[in-house]
Amino acid sequence: MYISTDQPYLRYRCHSLLASGRHYRLLQRILFTLTFIAALFATAGAYAKDTTFDHFSTGFPLDGGHQSADCDACHIRGVFKGTPTRCASCHNSASRMEGESMPTSHIRTTDSCLDCHTTRDWKQVTRIDHIAVLGSCTSCHNGTAAQGKSASHIASGNSCDDCHTTNGWTGAVFDHSSIGGNCISCHNGATATGKNARHIQTNNLCQDCHRSRSWTPVIRVDHADVMGSCSTCHNNSTATGKPANHINSGNQCEDCHNTNNWSSASFDHNSISGNCSSCHNGTTATGKNAQHIQTSNICEDCHRSSSWTPVIRVDHTDVVGTCFSCHNGSTATGKSASHIASGNTCDDCHTSNAWIPAVFDHNSVAPGTCSSCHNGVTATGKTANHTQTSAQCDTCHSNRAWLPASFDHNNVTGSCSSCHNGSTATGKPGNHFVTALQCDSCHNSTRWTPIDFRHSSGNYPGDHRSNMACTSCHRSNAQTVTWTAPSYQPDCAGCHAGDYESGPHKKSENPDIKYKVGELRDCSGSCHTYTDSSLTTIKKRRSGEHRVSDGSFD
Repeated sequence: MYISTDQPYLRYRCHSLLASGRHYRLLQRILFTLTFIAALFATAGAYAKDTTFDHFSTGFPLDGGHQSADCDACHIRGVFKGTPTRCASCHNSASRMEGESMPTSHIRTTDSCLDCHTTRDWKQVTRIDHIAVLGSCTSCHNGTAAQGKSASHIASGNSCDDCHTTNGWTGAVFDHSSIGGNCISCHNGATATGKNARHIQTNNLCQDCHRSRSWTPVIRVDHADVMGSCSTCHNNSTATGKPANHINSGNQCEDCHNTNNWSSASFDHNSISGNCSSCHNGTTATGKNAQHIQTSNICEDCHRSSSWTPVIRVDHTDVVGTCFSCHNGSTATGKSASHIASGNTCDDCHTSNAWIPAVFDHNSVAPGTCSSCHNGVTATGKTANHTQTSAQCDTCHSNRAWLPASFDHNNVTGSCSSCHNGSTATGKPGNHFVTALQCDSCHNSTRWTPIDFRHSSGNYPGDHRSNMACTSCHRSNAQTVTWTAPSYQPDCAGCHAGDYESGPHKKSENPDIKYKVGELRDCSGSCHTYTDSSLTTIKKRRSGEHRVSDGSFD
């Protein structure tokens, strides 16, 4: 017969005997006997518990806190079959098992304890599987049961899962794609974050400036949504205002700027009826700066309405003071490094239209006094390569330009060398032909070249056919001729004795006698052929066989 040693079972048997009304003494014996037997079985059970029993074979391995639990804590009255394996079947207040029940303060869940707890300890929650949690987020995340919204949380409703996931608070994203209304229907400061106290005055179309992922950075500012004047925002506090280098102006930004950008500012001057200085006086709008030239206040005579610079022109009728007060190389263009030597009275030569052409009125200057100004200091003087002369400028130059220069030699009464002596005027250069003749013997009064000299000496044989250079005869570059055969000068043979050939020059035929060079020293003379050596009878007459104009002796 099997008798259970479980204490609950023994209690059950005792209570049954009492309920049956049997005799007390009999009951006392029975209880004593059963107690003794129970003690024996308990001792045997304690000894048996030390033996190895593979509880894993039952399909429910013992781990964690279950390892130290008594068998009868789960196997009521020694019944093993049908023992529940779900946590909630034992760990609840209605169960007959001895497991610890879920406290009343526990969050509402699906009773799948292992989704959050381990068998080791209830208090060590390893994770929270939100799939097993019942109810809304705030039923737990209310700051008491679990972490709720922090003090710095944006104004919002209590549906945490609208923005957050169960993985973590951070990385929150709200899907605005399903929103049908406008932003302000939620972002009103109660349901969700609205405009803060520093927000500029606008209508409530948040989406015109902000993106749905973040308030900042603002993607753009739709000025159509902004209320108030420009300077209520653009005051360098709420938004960018006028920089330190902004022109003097009022605070009506839209007078010059558009809502696209600060640059490409344009002021419409078409509506202005007064003159520029009525605004551009340094107070209402930018006026003349300290470096501005001295002028009247008619800005439009020099400037355009779109920009101060570049200046379209300078109306010199508005300029006050002398030319040099501006044209000093600092305020305005002055004399260049290549400018002729002159004083600082620009308008003596220039006009207000342009620097060139420049014209000086010489009509008031007395003739023959050029050098009183053209001395290289007051005005341009003779350059370093100027012909040497002591004459006044107007002797050769006109008063309109230095070039072309001309000198009227018709008025000269003396010889050329009286001026062209290298001092008063250009003289002979170092390589000049050595001669005592006057310049006009070879040169004319217009220019030095080309040279034109006519030989007038009786000894001159005449102009040769070829264009011979002077040094062909005047080999020492001097007036004296250097003869190759001086004994024959001034005849042709004086130069051409070496060119003479006796063969063609027969003097007589019987006997055959040839002329000698000395006999035919004048090549252009007669060289008749005689019949015999008596030279009395001419057989062949030859006169002027050679001429200086011939191309050769042949």
